[in-house]
Amino acid sequence: MKSAWIILSALVAGMLLGIGIEGVSPSAAQASLPFVEPFGTLWLNALKMTIIPLIVALLITGITATADAARAGALAARAVMTFLGAIFLSGLMSLIMTPLLIELFPLSAEAAAALRHGLGGTAQTAPSPTFGDFLLSLIPTNPIAAAAETAVLPLIVFTTIFAFAITRIGEAQRTLLSNLFKALGDAMLVVIGWVLALAPFGVFALGYALAVKAGVAAFGGLVHYVLIVSGIGVCCVVLGLLLAWLAVGVPLPRFVRAMVPTLAVAISTQSSLACLPAMLQASAELGVPPKKADIVLPLAVALFRFTSTAMNLAVVVYIAWLFGIGLTPWTMAVGLAVAMAAALSSVSLPGSISYVTSIAPIAVSMGVPVAPLGLLVAVETFPDIFRTIGNVVGDVAATKFAADRVDDAPAEGVSP
Repeated sequence: MKSAWIILSALVAGMLLGIGIEGVSPSAAQASLPFVEPFGTLWLNALKMTIIPLIVALLITGITATADAARAGALAARAVMTFLGAIFLSGLMSLIMTPLLIELFPLSAEAAAALRHGLGGTAQTAPSPTFGDFLLSLIPTNPIAAAAETAVLPLIVFTTIFAFAITRIGEAQRTLLSNLFKALGDAMLVVIGWVLALAPFGVFALGYALAVKAGVAAFGGLVHYVLIVSGIGVCCVVLGLLLAWLAVGVPLPRFVRAMVPTLAVAISTQSSLACLPAMLQASAELGVPPKKADIVLPLAVALFRFTSTAMNLAVVVYIAWLFGIGLTPWTMAVGLAVAMAAALSSVSLPGSISYVTSIAPIAVSMGVPVAPLGLLVAVETFPDIFRTIGNVVGDVAATKFAADRVDDAPAEGVSP
């Protein structure tokens, strides 16, 4: 939380300085850009260099961990299937609601153009690929070349197939490969941690450049982005409550009463893990046997974040709209699949890291620029509140749903 506020403060400081210098001397502001903007670009490049190895490592460890969890017993398997169904529904909702919210609450053309210009892009009208082109792009003839060319979609297809193949080999070999890619992922997380430690400086430079190029209108554009993505977070909370009522069968007043302490912890900490004790109490009040809750809730915290697919897709769809990139139905289907895989792969990471590692693969697979993420991560502090609220609502609802449909929890559960 502290680092998130520092990054946000760096963004605001950079933008205020840029606006101030631009107001006093436009020529001096423009002359300063070649000296300031490269520092932001350099930081962005350092952030981008971690994406491909992280995609491979986190996807493999996420799939193998999910498969191992599903083997732990009927309750764990039911919980994993519940998680997958829930993040699919939330992602589908986002693909419908994000364009609708943008249409209902439009950003002025001047502010959109200013924000787009400040983020270093112009509206794009590239021709959409045919369905045949899309199918041919799914299977890489050379996975190493796909990685080198940042062709994320075929790389993800190969990595997913490889990860499922790992789950079918002997236990010793499976453990060896899983540990290898976990070590790779852990090492890359150290690297991205170093890069994000420099985020205040990089974001300051990017914010300064944005303000010089776009002026005060840039603030309006960022506020609009925050409101749209936060709106999808609110939609996730509403969807979670509706699923608790219609699918789980818990009356809404009873569910909300049980969740009040958990929601208070979620708002104050913005951490699903910190909410675990409160979620256990809420599950008990909803009639979930402690033996079952002790299995499903830690599994949910480790593998399941109800809002990730929806809100990550909302970010990518917003950037696509801002840059005038048309999204075809199969492009959105690919984005949904990648968003689900990314959600399972990086849910245990800190917010600023998971923002990059989860959204960048989706953006690349949908043909959307990644560069804006380096700036948008600075304002993630506000949407993250709704991410946590929606996640804890989904965790408790999923726990109740899975527990009610399995008679007896296995003696050997999944350890937290």
